Amino acid sequence: MGYDGFGEDKTTENPRNSADLSRRNFLKCSAWAGTGVLWAMSGGIPRAFALDDSTKVPDALLTGNFHFVQLSDSHIGFNKEANPDPIKTLQLAIGKVNALPKAPSLILHTGDITHLSKPESFDTAAQLFKGLPAQVHYVPGEHDTLDEGGGKLYLARYGKGTLGNGWYSFDSNGVHFIALVNVFNYQPGHMASLGADQLKWLADDLRSVQQSTPVVVFAHIPLWTVYQPWGWGTEDGDQAIALLRKFGSVTILNGHIHQVIQKVEGNITFHTARGTAYPQPAPGAAPAPGPMTVPADRLRSYLGITDVKAIQGNHPLALMDSTLDS
Repeated sequence: MGYDGFGEDKTTENPRNSADLSRRNFLKCSAWAGTGVLWAMSGGIPRAFALDDSTKVPDALLTGNFHFVQLSDSHIGFNKEANPDPIKTLQLAIGKVNALPKAPSLILHTGDITHLSKPESFDTAAQLFKGLPAQVHYVPGEHDTLDEGGGKLYLARYGKGTLGNGWYSFDSNGVHFIALVNVFNYQPGHMASLGADQLKWLADDLRSVQQSTPVVVFAHIPLWTVYQPWGWGTEDGDQAIALLRKFGSVTILNGHIHQVIQKVEGNITFHTARGTAYPQPAPGAAPAPGPMTVPADRLRSYLGITDVKAIQGNHPLALMDSTLDS
């Protein structure tokens, strides 16, 4: 796929999990995984289970009473060949959330609600999201800040109660959630930035959080460097990550790159989600990032959602990815 060893974690592999997918092999194949994947943690290393083989999934992962869903990159207003009808595929994603055996406690949307920040696109998205079974918490993508006010339309709709350009935190079911914003003043091909003010706020926010509390951070552009030549990363993301290392369980959820790539560093799991609108090429597999056209009968296998479960007791979060055709 053009990114051998790319993003590979330098920590030591756990010998108990030698039969599992290596990080290198997972990063090679995960971008276009065609079936749902459930992620369980063992010794700080993620283990993958196919959702259609539940006999191999520990019972505890199936009985947790708190879970939430990540949606990303809906791009309402996009109408090019890669997906002429992103409204339909978002509706499919919403239907998949509604079909879960148990309704999620909350939903995170990790940005690019719209494609061109048009008021009518925000209106359409708002009407569609009313069909979801739980409250949605948002962060902006760079496509949500293209209006003449440089993001004022997004902040007018979703910025109430937030700070700066829309960052905030909240607690739910014993998990501390942190919404970070790294898309204002974003330039394509350049790394994103959180900025000094947001990093100071993050440090202050974390002072009141116990180290045993699971922490979920969500932002649009990956906080870790996925592929620098395409600007797929955050130049000061390492400063945010350093503040999070003391916590026992940290999950960092991002969108932007429209594909699943995951890595683990100690107690931190990094995870990027598929979009609901269109696929993008794997890092370095094309001259540039952007909407990628695939055969129409395969499009749904490139789009999907992420379901995250918190298990009762002292367990890290489990992540399950599924495509719109599964």
